Amino acid sequence: MENIITIEGVFKSYGDHKVHEGLDLTIQKGECFTLLGPSGCGKTVLIRLIAGHEVPEQGKISIGETVVADSATGAYIPPERRGLGVVFQDYAVWPHMTVYENIAYPLKMEKRDKKEIDELVMRMIDIVGMKGMEKRLPSELSGGQQQRVALARALVADPNVMLLDEPLSNLDANLREEMRFEIKALQRKFGITVMYVTHDQEVALAISDRLAIMDSKGKIRQIGNPYEIFEKPADLFVFKFMGIANFLNITEKNGKFCVGEGTQEVPYAGPTGKAAKWVVGFRPSDVTIMREANGNCLKGTIQRASYLGNTMDYAINVDGEVLRTEVVTHEAISNNLMFNEGEECYISFKALHWFDAEQLKEVEEL
Repeated sequence: MENIITIEGVFKSYGDHKVHEGLDLTIQKGECFTLLGPSGCGKTVLIRLIAGHEVPEQGKISIGETVVADSATGAYIPPERRGLGVVFQDYAVWPHMTVYENIAYPLKMEKRDKKEIDELVMRMIDIVGMKGMEKRLPSELSGGQQQRVALARALVADPNVMLLDEPLSNLDANLREEMRFEIKALQRKFGITVMYVTHDQEVALAISDRLAIMDSKGKIRQIGNPYEIFEKPADLFVFKFMGIANFLNITEKNGKFCVGEGTQEVPYAGPTGKAAKWVVGFRPSDVTIMREANGNCLKGTIQRASYLGNTMDYAINVDGEVLRTEVVTHEAISNNLMFNEGEECYISFKALHWFDAEQLKEVEEL
């Protein structure tokens, strides 16, 4: 596929703080690409570099065939000439302008014909579901409506790329869920490229064609589609960062891999590499809990039982190691899996990831 954004060897720092060192990244035309990582990892800085609000100290940034920033040649194209639509966390809609005036603003800056402006603005108002509100001021709108105005303003000039920097973080949970699907629908409708920045994993998984996982030092740990990132993590950082992760310490005894310091052997294929010490990682959804032993399984004790409405959340102690799993409440009731604290249970695994225990210490320091 054709690359629409190419980042080569970008270095950016603020004083002694190095945000990005030798960063390489390509975004493909027409995809929704998400940068996902913890707060402070440099996601917003990268968006600002692409938008032209920051300049790389080293490296090159291209949009399509155009080099928009190059430290080697001094090339720099200002933000307004990069053909980008940008939506920030705080919406940045102008409080003194109506819905119509906010959306029309970038077209007026391009000195478009008045009739053309009116046609484009009204079409965009209709697309984002704001028909009949064109004369309202932002103070008369809800947070979700203001966000729609910001999206419409970014889309109206038909940009090559949309840069969205945490655009939903100021909305409540219900609106966030609604708007994430609207953004994906708009992206598909217009066929544009979206680069989305967030620390919200649910949003990233829901809207992305591909996503990049960044660590706290600004390094990209893995790029892939949502399934690859969640089910086939490249390393321990990605596995631990995505969703809820369980870890059990494993002791090797005479070629057998046992949980903690106990004697129960892990009921799953062992590791393929070598390490002084191992941990196994898995999701709560990878655990099957049972009343009776069934095939290869581990015996444990319910340490905590929490009713969470739709699910029962259990913490299970297995030979001194504690893991977490959930069971849908109606399934727990119908299958006799409503456990009380202190009761014995048995567990098996759908999937396990083996990691060097030393890696876990390193990741916890990031």
